[in-house]
Amino acid sequence: MKTPALNRRAFLTSAAAVGAAGLLAPQAFAQGIDPYTGQPITGATPGATPDFGAVQYDAAQDNRRNTSSFRVLDWRPYFTDLTNGAVLVDLTSRALSYWSEDGQTYRMYPTSIPVSEDLTRRGRTEIIRKVEGPSWAPTPEMKKRNPEWPDFVGPGPDNPLGTHALWLSWQYYRIHGTHDTRKIGRKSSNGCVGLYNEHIKWLYDNTKVGTQVLLI
Repeated sequence: MKTPALNRRAFLTSAAAVGAAGLLAPQAFAQGIDPYTGQPITGATPGATPDFGAVQYDAAQDNRRNTSSFRVLDWRPYFTDLTNGAVLVDLTSRALSYWSEDGQTYRMYPTSIPVSEDLTRRGRTEIIRKVEGPSWAPTPEMKKRNPEWPDFVGPGPDNPLGTHALWLSWQYYRIHGTHDTRKIGRKSSNGCVGLYNEHIKWLYDNTKVGTQVLLI
């Protein structure tokens, strides 16, 4: 019998109550406190989407907020022109840069990046689809690694793609929002690039199908 999708708020409330009572097995919650939020760092939750109360970050890396390391970039080392606009994702500094087609608008935003190198893809692609209120489904590989994840999550606060998503020409890869703001600035995704919801909305409004994208 298939377990129905869990309600995010109900689950978090009950999990917190059970956790406080000390009734969960030790492996259900990773030990420690998130240094950025002061909240307990929880592990993967059965039946949960990737954004569902789990904070993942690489303890071997410097995971401090990276805004202070941002620098204004020029598009010319990365693109031959700005036809349709251009998006550069720097996986090292964990930042996304955008240039408008006329070169008059430049924006830089902090991002989340994949949790491991095997989930990371680099190179040139482009935006092929734009969706407001996206739905989400795990890829076959995600489902294999996490069989407890739901098969489908519709638009809303439980959706790991946030409020807007930009489909790339690479299968399963997207630039999208997130409702879990703790993920931004960290290695915390399963392959996609995440932004704060207000930033992905701006990018959604200012890009088009055909906007060129480079991940380095």
